[in-house]
Amino acid sequence: MNILVTGGCGYVGTKLTEAILARTDHDVTVLDAQWFGNYLPSSPRLKVWVQDIRRAAEVELSPYDTVFHLANIANDPSVELNPYSSWEVNVLATMRLAYRAARQGVKQFIFASSASVYGVKSEPRVTEDLDLTPLSEYNKTKMVAERVIMSYSGPMITTIIRPATVCGYSPRMRLDLVVNLLTMQALSKGVMNVLGGDQVRPNIHIDDLVDLYFFAHERRLQGVYNAGFENLTVREITKQIAEQVPAEITTMPSNDPRSYSVCSDRLLGTGFAPKKDVATAIREMVDAYRAGRLKDDPKWYNVTWMKVQGVG
Repeated sequence: MNILVTGGCGYVGTKLTEAILARTDHDVTVLDAQWFGNYLPSSPRLKVWVQDIRRAAEVELSPYDTVFHLANIANDPSVELNPYSSWEVNVLATMRLAYRAARQGVKQFIFASSASVYGVKSEPRVTEDLDLTPLSEYNKTKMVAERVIMSYSGPMITTIIRPATVCGYSPRMRLDLVVNLLTMQALSKGVMNVLGGDQVRPNIHIDDLVDLYFFAHERRLQGVYNAGFENLTVREITKQIAEQVPAEITTMPSNDPRSYSVCSDRLLGTGFAPKKDVATAIREMVDAYRAGRLKDDPKWYNVTWMKVQGVG
């Protein structure tokens, strides 16, 4: 079986690609612009194309059973660097990819959306049936891309995953995600700087998200699924970190209105179950840092590195 992973050199994409190679005998093609480098292992079953998703019209999709579409400009600050380019990458390129996938015989199209498409919700159970009220350009691009992809249901299985904020170690690390950011602050500076603290953030361990992509592929899940298993305030996250890394906690006012939790009962009802949690992600980052495998490097912060590279 042939698998295509767009964004396969990214934070989640790297671990997903590694897992496909380790757990299956499938051939894998990765398509990635490599703005942040390539940390994938070499394998005779792995082909890597250095390609911006906006310029991938020549990629023939008929050989692929499944497309994992992870390529995007991720998170609010990154999108705000160049909203126009972000709409090109996150929506227009996605539309072109889904259109060709449906017409070239791809059986399943799995899309990495975001739980942030819900915006600010007061409901205690934020389920897939609630209206989407995205606040930022990034959230809006994800919502529109979802609707484009779902319009191709029928010719192929379309699977929309709305992950919570991802945490945990990856060879292509990201330190601009709340658990990862605060853990690195505690490790490298001995101080965690918290803006606000009462905002609720849903979380998912990166390994659970990789397992979910496998599960969705193997079960041929159709439809939209939330994927978040710990709804914690930022203050609660800092307390978990402080239990493993003694650090001072400073709190400053925040004008960030985002505070939301997600309910993943629909996903749990399919038989999927997470195996890791935020505390595990913190511990794995601490171990990687102390072993010298993880450093506080500028390239692990999307906006910082995109500005350095002049991309977007």
